Amino acid sequence: MPPIPPPAQTRRLALYALVVCVLAVAAAVVSFARGSWLGIVWVLLAGLTSNMTWYYVKRGRAAAARGKSVTG
Repeated sequence: MPPIPPPAQTRRLALYALVVCVLAVAAAVVSFARGSWLGIVWVLLAGLTSNMTWYYVKRGRAAAARGKSVTG
């Protein structure tokens, strides 16, 4: 596997990160609603995966704008 994923894989990684972000937000809401402070961990995970999503989206758009493969 190359160190930098190709554009199709970049989109897939962005989608996976977005799904994890949504699930982490839902888990944080449930955790806080039950009175548990463990929700803080879920909020941090949501922030991390949100940043990962934007990173892969911007990387894919930049590669498409250049007209080149991300691996090239």
